[in-house]
Amino acid sequence: MEKPGFKKDPIEDMAIGATNTVAGPSSLLGKACTGRGDATACCVILDSIADGVFVVDRGRRITSFFNRAAEQLTGFSSPEAVGQYCFDIFRSDLCQTQCPLERTMATGIPLYGCPAVIINRKGQEISVSITTAPIRNDQGEVVGGVEIFRDLTVVESLKKTISGRYRLGDLVSKNPRMQEIFEILPDVAESESTVLIQGPSGSGKEILASAIHDSSPRREKPFVKVNCAAIPDTLLESELFGYVKGAFTDAKKNKPGRFVLANRGTLLLDEVGDTSPALQGKLLRVLEDKEFIPLGGTVPAKVDVRIIAASNRDLEKLVQAGIFREDLYYRLNIIKIELPPLGERREDIPLLVEHFISKLNCLKGKAITGVSEEVLNLLMNYHFPGNVRELQNILEHAYALCKDSLIGKRHLPVEFIEKVARKDEAKASIKPLEASEVQAIQQVLKRHRGNRTLSARELGISRYTLWRKIKRFHLD
Repeated sequence: MEKPGFKKDPIEDMAIGATNTVAGPSSLLGKACTGRGDATACCVILDSIADGVFVVDRGRRITSFFNRAAEQLTGFSSPEAVGQYCFDIFRSDLCQTQCPLERTMATGIPLYGCPAVIINRKGQEISVSITTAPIRNDQGEVVGGVEIFRDLTVVESLKKTISGRYRLGDLVSKNPRMQEIFEILPDVAESESTVLIQGPSGSGKEILASAIHDSSPRREKPFVKVNCAAIPDTLLESELFGYVKGAFTDAKKNKPGRFVLANRGTLLLDEVGDTSPALQGKLLRVLEDKEFIPLGGTVPAKVDVRIIAASNRDLEKLVQAGIFREDLYYRLNIIKIELPPLGERREDIPLLVEHFISKLNCLKGKAITGVSEEVLNLLMNYHFPGNVRELQNILEHAYALCKDSLIGKRHLPVEFIEKVARKDEAKASIKPLEASEVQAIQQVLKRHRGNRTLSARELGISRYTLWRKIKRFHLD
C-alpha cells in the first residue's frame, strides 16, 4: 500500500527533494535522477558507494531503500530493515534524544557531519559521521528524510593512537620538552621521591601533579591540594597541621590539617615559594621526620605523605635572595620538573583547542567541531601571558556564545581581540632597519629554545638589553 504523500518509488523523491542539499552522493543523485526512469540508476549509484544510506517516512520507519553499505555497517539486511523503525536498526547514541534525522524532518534543514556511535547487530560499537536531508513532495511538504552515515572506525583509531602519543592524563602536548616530561613521568610517579614542579602561572602545574598521583601506587588514596599563596600565613599553619581543642578562642574541637587528610596519599603544596621562613622550618621537619605537632598540641603526629611542591617562582633564586630556606629547597628539589610557558610550545595550541572543545562538548552536550582558520591564526600568533589557563578561558567564553558548529572570531572575548589588535599595531610601527634586528633576535631565541641567557651571549648583548628589546618589539 502506498504511503500518503509518497510517490511509488521514494528514491525518486529523494533525488528531487535532496538535490544539492546532501554532501557527496546526493549531488550525483541530483544529476543522475531527473525522472522516474532514472530511479534504477540511483539505486545502482547508492549501492556502489561506501557510505550507508537509508530513507524514512515521517514516522521514522525505513521505507523501501537500505543500501549495501548500510547492511554491512549495521549487520541487518535490507529485507530485515525495511518497515522497521530506524532507531531499532541504526541504534545510535543520538537516536532517542538528539536524532539528526528527526530534527531535519521537523525543521526542513539538512545537517552535516554529526558525530555518533552506532551498535551493530553483533553488539560492536562503530564511530560514524551522519548527514541528513529532508524529502519533499510536489507541494514542498516534508514527507520523509534520507540519512547518510560514514564509517569513521579507522579515523577514530588513528586519532586515538595520535592522542595517546601526545596525551598523558589531562596533559596534552607534542612539544619536545613536554614529551621528555611524559617519558620520565611513569618512573617519577612510581617513586616515593618528593617532586618540585616549576613553571609560570597557568602552565599546568596542578594538572601535572594530579597526573603523577594518578599514576603512582598511592592513586587509590587522597590527593589533597593547598594553595599556600591563597591562605594568609597566620592561618596556613593551622590549615596544614590542624589544631587541638582549646588551641585558641574559637577552637571548639579538634580539627585535622591537610597533612592528616592526605595520610598515605599525596599532598600538593602549590605556590610553596610564598610561605614564610617560620612555616618553611616546620615543613622541613615534616619532610625529614614525617611528623608534626598540631597547633596547640604537645604530642607529635606521624604521617605517611608524599609531597609534591609547585611554584611559579624560581626557588633557587629565592634561596640566593635569602627569602627561601636552602635546606628546605634541597629537600623539595629531589626531582625537579620545569614546565615551559605556552608561548614556547605553540605547536600544542591546535591540540589544546581540540582537547578543550571536546571536553566542553561532553559537559554541555553541544556538537561544536572546532574553530575557524581565522580564529586558529589569532590563537597561534598570540603570546598567552596567562598560558594554558588563558587559552582555556578564551575557548570557554567563545563556546558559550557559539550557536554554530564552528567557533568564529565574533565569539571570542573582546579583550582578547583588543590585545591582538594592539600587538598588530605595535608590529606595524617597527621601522625597516629594526625589522632586521627583530628577525635576528627571533632566530637566535628560536635556536636556543627561548633561553635568554644563551641568546644574549650569542647576540653579544647583556641579558637586560635583550629583555628590553623583547619588550620593545613585543616578541615572545
